Amino acid sequence: MKRFVYLMMMLLIVDKITLAQSNFKQGDLLFQNIDCGPLCEAIEQVTFGRDSLKFSHIGLVYIKQDSVYVIEAIGKAVTITSYQNFKKRSTNPLYLGRVKPEHQHLIDSAISFAIKQIGVPYDEPFLYNNQKYYCSELIYDAFKSSNQNNPFFELEPMAFKAPNSNNYFKAWVDYYKKLNIEIPEGKPGINPAGISRSNKINWLGIIN
Repeated sequence: MKRFVYLMMMLLIVDKITLAQSNFKQGDLLFQNIDCGPLCEAIEQVTFGRDSLKFSHIGLVYIKQDSVYVIEAIGKAVTITSYQNFKKRSTNPLYLGRVKPEHQHLIDSAISFAIKQIGVPYDEPFLYNNQKYYCSELIYDAFKSSNQNNPFFELEPMAFKAPNSNNYFKAWVDYYKKLNIEIPEGKPGINPAGISRSNKINWLGIIN
């Protein structure tokens, strides 16, 4: 009897995983709050996602031979991560966005561009167009490339100061001091929350 119950529980778990993955389509966007500490908290205080949600990371769904992967810029470089490992990175809900039907023709080319960037170093200074990538910058350039090099998502001035203050977050001061470069306040950039608000994607909500 115990063995039967155990087998039924395992079948239910597998069914839930299959159901979640079956919702994905090539080129979907996964939005994540990864709780990476003071830097993520600083990002979330000055960026506002759809429905006022907080996001600090984004990845691009890549489906190959019925397996779901995520192309992402994280850690040291652009990489491909299994969906299971991507999902377990945070206990916060994972949200799904999908490029609207009239733009779906851009997906294959965007995926091809992103794959070609695998191994490109992570953009620690968060400076656009410096031959490196942070998470949302990779997504921005992938869709720009597939859109005949015309912007698809929108760049916005980056903010490193606390709301209603002229003071930079201490986390950013320490971060850029370590990099030995000036804080790029106001320079063009993009973040996961900004992409989540784009009118070019359909918001499908929580995926897990």
